[in-house]
Amino acid sequence: MRWSGWTSGSGALVRLARLLKIFGIALRFGLHEFAPGLPGSWFFRLASGHRGEPKAQRLREALETLGPIFVKFGQVLSTRRDLLPLDIADELAKLQDRVPPFPSEAAIAEIERSLGKPVSQLFSSFEKNPVASASIAQVHLARLHDGREVAVKVLRPGVEAAIARDLELLETAAALVERRWAEGRRLKPREVVAEFARHLEEELDLMREAGNASQLRRNFAASPLLVVPEVHWDLCAQRVMVMERMHGTPISQVQALREKGVDIPALARAGVEIFFTQVFRDGFFHADMHPGNILVTDDGRYVALDFGIMGTLTDVDKSYLAQNFLAFFNRDYRRVAQAHLDAGWAPAGTRVDAFESAIRSVCEPIFARPLKDIYFGKLLLRLFQTSRRFNIEIQPQLVLLQKTLLNIEGLGRELDPELDLWRTAKPYLERWMDEQVGWRAAARAVRLEAPGWAKTLPELPRLLHRALSEDRLGGLARALERLAEENARRNLLLAALLALLAGALALLAASLF
Repeated sequence: MRWSGWTSGSGALVRLARLLKIFGIALRFGLHEFAPGLPGSWFFRLASGHRGEPKAQRLREALETLGPIFVKFGQVLSTRRDLLPLDIADELAKLQDRVPPFPSEAAIAEIERSLGKPVSQLFSSFEKNPVASASIAQVHLARLHDGREVAVKVLRPGVEAAIARDLELLETAAALVERRWAEGRRLKPREVVAEFARHLEEELDLMREAGNASQLRRNFAASPLLVVPEVHWDLCAQRVMVMERMHGTPISQVQALREKGVDIPALARAGVEIFFTQVFRDGFFHADMHPGNILVTDDGRYVALDFGIMGTLTDVDKSYLAQNFLAFFNRDYRRVAQAHLDAGWAPAGTRVDAFESAIRSVCEPIFARPLKDIYFGKLLLRLFQTSRRFNIEIQPQLVLLQKTLLNIEGLGRELDPELDLWRTAKPYLERWMDEQVGWRAAARAVRLEAPGWAKTLPELPRLLHRALSEDRLGGLARALERLAEENARRNLLLAALLALLAGALALLAASLF
């Protein structure tokens, strides 16, 4: 916990004023209902002035009133559907990270400070009015001297200090809730705040975002489905990022896409294909694929934007996902339970049959519906919730993936209500599993190990000759002989000492009698 700044001068007064404001907003929106057992909640009940709206809605409105950092916290919190009730998670997902822009003069000053040149030397034209503005950064359009159009992303002035201040308050509140409210400990508030802090740290480094964009672009360089903007590395710094300007129609404008002749059902299937390709081929996926970050070109390709939050998966994660999805749709719940044990996430002593029974009770009602009506994301969520009951720790990268899958599914079903996600995804899952355990896996292993073999094979005769010429067994035999001799000497010494002791005892006995 960071307490520095609470105890000195004006900083302490600013934080105290902020804390009082948060307290007043919580009082105004009746947030005491979220912690009925928290000490002092009786005061909230007496003083609250809310108008009887659902508590999930009041929580969203309170976060919007508190400002941009709390809006972002609510957005991150909405991804933890393994911890939150669904009505609260759904309401928090409505939070929009849109704030008034900061002055263009401040943006220009930051660009010139970060890149070391006047804007007029960097760009042939620069639009002072931003095209997008959020809590962390805003985006301006510009043109390079060679005529290429670019988008310039600039961090807000002083955003790091504002984030540090509000993070301290969130950490303090989380510690208080966890210490004073038994039910609050189940929600792991300090873990959630720490996760939020990691997200913000990634978003505050635009060089990291530029690296994410560059990697995703390289992964889909030959793809006919997804376009990723090119990063201009010579115009990037920690607080400034310049990338190719992308043109397209927001994916939420379905009617406009139809008027442009885009095949909407094909677009929905392409979104699923892009997602599963990122997950199972690359293990590197865009984890913030909401409609505001997706454009569609006139020829029906996706355009990805905003690369601040990306997810990564290991081969163990991918194996877990593939085995679970395939086992789910084959209703092989024993395989699902065993996959958790094989991944090492289930505690020692977990009974596979009990876990299997719990999974069956959750999944059978879901599979009573047609496959096209089953949501993968919700299925994964139910699995996570069941896993919690068995003290199985769900990995953060899988929670991030589950949130992304919900976004992709929701978007796909909005585009095409008849989208059969299982039929679209199954070939990718089966192909990946075949590549992991079939003859393709063996061929890939040989291909990967071949360079090492090529180096080692010519050395084998020399290594064999050295092993044979070295009298290693003889050395071991001599060492054993020395050890035996040492033990023999030790035994002789011990026998002599025992003899002397026996003689002394005999002399003592003779003198007494």
